[in-house]
Amino acid sequence: MRSFGLALSGFALAAALAACGGGSSVITPSPSPSPSVSPTPTPTGYTEYPVPTANSFPYGITVGSDNNLWFTEEAANKIGRITVAGVITEYPIPTASSAPYGITAGPDGNLWFTESNGNKIGKITVSGTFSEITVPTASSQPRGITAGPDGNIWFTEWGAGKIGRVNLTSGSISEFTIPTNGAEPVSIAAGSDGNLWFTESLTSKIGQITPAGGITEFTTPTIGSGPSFITPGPPGSNTLWFTEYTIGRVAQITTGGTITEYPLPTVSGSQPNGIVYAPPTSSFWVLESGKGQVANVVPTPSATPTITEYGILTPNSYPTTGVIGPDNALWFTETNANKIGRRTIP
Repeated sequence: MRSFGLALSGFALAAALAACGGGSSVITPSPSPSPSVSPTPTPTGYTEYPVPTANSFPYGITVGSDNNLWFTEEAANKIGRITVAGVITEYPIPTASSAPYGITAGPDGNLWFTESNGNKIGKITVSGTFSEITVPTASSQPRGITAGPDGNIWFTEWGAGKIGRVNLTSGSISEFTIPTNGAEPVSIAAGSDGNLWFTESLTSKIGQITPAGGITEFTTPTIGSGPSFITPGPPGSNTLWFTEYTIGRVAQITTGGTITEYPLPTVSGSQPNGIVYAPPTSSFWVLESGKGQVANVVPTPSATPTITEYGILTPNSYPTTGVIGPDNALWFTETNANKIGRRTIP
């Protein structure tokens, strides 16, 4: 497995992480209650679909306007499409060795994705036609990507420490520099407050950026937490939830900037990456890459969630990112196993 594809490959040195705290924004740390823990059941309810191209390194995944699942193949340099019946079609990206990473559905009905090595933002129609836009900053290594509340596409620039915006009307890209140097932003999501929220993987912060480009940063209670992926919280909660890759926790942040962390039942080596909210069960699903598990996180009125972990059929598959499909099942990438996984949600 190539280390480049890991969401938090910059975390190789624990000492570097420990040195990163600081920054201009400070919050009052909230207590981190221990969650209610349930035992890990035997894997059931799964179906796995091998990606046709060997060692493709499937990574990001989303639902398209055509009600299919679309995913990136970082090593194969392709975009994949899988139907809910499990039929996979692959589309080679025009730019060679572009290393596609994140992918999202745009308001224009197309799929938008980042090309980390290609330094481009790509677009693919549901019929398979590509177009690409070069990011102004060289070697910016774009990674996370999402549709914004302003009708544009927003993305993180891991290598440049910036947040980028694609204007869907003009096709032009604007960039906004994150105040803290060396932030290494990974994931980005739209919040209920009309702003975008992103993770700063190396500096242990969560950033907020307005559609106009104003940035505010909030430090996690635990320094060296390694914020990885972020997703909007339950409707009406005014929260976002994110994973903390290096310390085995899931956390929530209110739109006012208050952060609370919760340890996963398996803390050591769990390496939580993707997180997605499932409306049918009003809960979150977390991909534990290091342990090859998924975790169901159920928020409770007491703010202490109930967390249950489930093994995956293929050991050491490195589940990375997930999405709730049109069939209300959890779909996720298994990066090491070269598969797309599906889990029925109870």
